[in-house]
Parts: sequence; C-alpha cells; structure tokens
Amino acid sequence: MVTVVGDRVAYAGPAAGWDGVDGMLPAPAPGRLLLPGLVDVHCHGAAGHGFPDDDGDGVLAAVAHHRAHGTTTLVASLVSAPAAVLRERLALLAPLVRAGELAGVHLEGPFLSAARCGAQDPAALVPGDPALLDELLASGVVLSMTLAPETASAEELVAVLRAYGALPSFGHTDAGAGEVTAAIRAAARSGRVSATHLFNGMPPMLSRAPGPVAACLAAAARGELVLELIGDGVHLAPETVATVFDLVGPAQIALVTDAMAAAGMADGRYRLGALPVEVAGGVARLATAEGPGAIAGGTARLVDVVRQTVAAGVPLPAAVAAATATPAALLGLPDVGALAPGMRADVLVTDAALNPTAVLRAGAWVRREES
Repeated sequence: MVTVVGDRVAYAGPAAGWDGVDGMLPAPAPGRLLLPGLVDVHCHGAAGHGFPDDDGDGVLAAVAHHRAHGTTTLVASLVSAPAAVLRERLALLAPLVRAGELAGVHLEGPFLSAARCGAQDPAALVPGDPALLDELLASGVVLSMTLAPETASAEELVAVLRAYGALPSFGHTDAGAGEVTAAIRAAARSGRVSATHLFNGMPPMLSRAPGPVAACLAAAARGELVLELIGDGVHLAPETVATVFDLVGPAQIALVTDAMAAAGMADGRYRLGALPVEVAGGVARLATAEGPGAIAGGTARLVDVVRQTVAAGVPLPAAVAAATATPAALLGLPDVGALAPGMRADVLVTDAALNPTAVLRAGAWVRREES
C-alpha cells in the first residue's frame, strides 16, 4: 500500500506496517501494480506537438499526454538549430520549467558529428562553442546536453556544463573507441555522464572497429557512464536491450522514449524541428525526396518502453528501475524515481500487462481508474 500526505509519500509497504489513518490511497483493483512515476530524460514531444517547434499550449499538451501515461517527470529535448532558435525555445520553455510542468530542458546538439547526425538538421550543426553554450545555459533551465566527443573544445564544453550543474551526454558521434573512452573518463572525474541513445547515432560495433558502442558499454560496466536505451522495439532489437541489461545492470541504464510529436497519434506527416517526418506503421522517419530516411525519434510513451523491455526478457524490477530511479539519479533529482517516505507522491498504477490505469503526480490525480 501507499499513503500520501500532501504532495509526499508518507509510507510505502505492506498494509500491516502503516499505523496511521489518513493518506491511504484507494486500494487498487485486483491485479494492479503500483509503480513509481516514470522519469523520461529524452523526449521531443507527443500528441501532435513538439518541444523544438510548438507554442506554449502545444508544449503543455505534449506534457499532459506523457503524464497521463505515467511519465510524471519529463525533460523537454530540443534538436540542433541555429543559436537564435535555441534562445527562443529556451525562453518559451523556461516558465514551464519554473512552474514544475517540465523538469528541465535537454539540448541535443548543435555540437554533433555531421557523419552521424541522424534526424538532426545537418545545416544546424556547428563546432563546439563554449561561449554559445555558456549563453544558453545562463537560462537556468538546461539539465543536460548531447555533444560529440570529437567536437571542438569538447573538454571545455564539459567544464561549462559542470559549472551550471548540467549533465554531459556523449552521442551522435563518429569517434573511435579510444577517443570516446578518453572523453568519458575525463568527464566522469567531475561528475555524472551519460551516452545518448546507445547504438543510435553512432557507428556499429565491429570486431576491428569497436567504436563508441564498445567504449560506452565498457564505461558503463565500470560504473562511469549511464546508457540511454530507446527500448521501443524500433530503435533496438529486443535481444539488444536484454543483452545490455545483462552486461551492465539497471543502475547504469536509463530507458528513454526519444518521442516526437507523433507519439500517441496516427500515422501521417509531422515535424521534428525544421525537418519533415513521415510516420508509417508507428515508425517515424525523415521524409526525403528519395523516400523514407533516418529514424526520426520515437512514437512510444515510456510505459510502452518499459512494457517492451519486460517482453524482451528483462525482469520487471530492473525495467522499472531503469525508467525511474536511474534516470532520476542521473539528473540529480533527489525526490522522484521511487516510492519511499519523503519522495514526491508520483504513482503509476497499471494492469498486469503494464497498461496504465491511473496516475498520481505530486499527490494529485492526473488520471483516475474507472470503476
């Protein structure tokens, strides 16, 4: 059972252990699971709206969609764009971060590898610019940034991120294993570090060219790095997801959606920043004159990713930890990601198949189970 007083968890455990009267949540229906509210550290939108390009009402609609599906802590991810656009987006999102609607902002670029830009606009990519980064971080709402370790001034960029308490995340890189390993070790000496959507936006691991994948797996196994995995059944094979869990464990894995505007929507035409996207069969790809291009984000919610991860053979407690406690710790968010006394009262209720039936956030019902 879980008891809530105000916006905090007062007790979580067997009913016999609670000696209070007030604060008890209604007993869930038989077969229901009570999980901590989910934490998504890499998400571009939902419900037809994108964080990189929509207005405030659209941003709130995207947040509401993910929240109703159990993601009670959400980071808004932007994509590579000209500096003026990034300034405008941060100015628009900042009030929503300060109001608690968003946990913060993730900058995915623009200091990325053109060779591994994926669905990022190659025209918006620029070499590492510490002065520009300092200006963007001065907004006070950026929690994390994806950068390629081979970009110019990479070590200085990490230092700027650390100065603002923001997380460096290496990704969209074409660097070799040695360069990636050196960058991770240098960054890990000063704090937490992650890999942006492992396997995606980087060369594959080969026997004589192990590349970023091998470097990141080894670093995670040493406890130096947390790996983002888009375990939605599209970006990664189920066996790949299960293998990474076996290799490094859930404390070094953050399940993410990389969701874009099409999450929760029908197939059709959408946008990811400045680029057009075509969604067919639930798979989002860049729309190009030659036909479907690179995968352009996800269309799943984080609870869907957890469900896919469990279906891949990962034990439920491990999958849930990778969608709650690990990402919360990665971002330094001390009061979310677990059902324990003193934590924010975020609860996801699901049926046995991990379909959400009710959601509580900060002690208030976002979605209530139908009787």
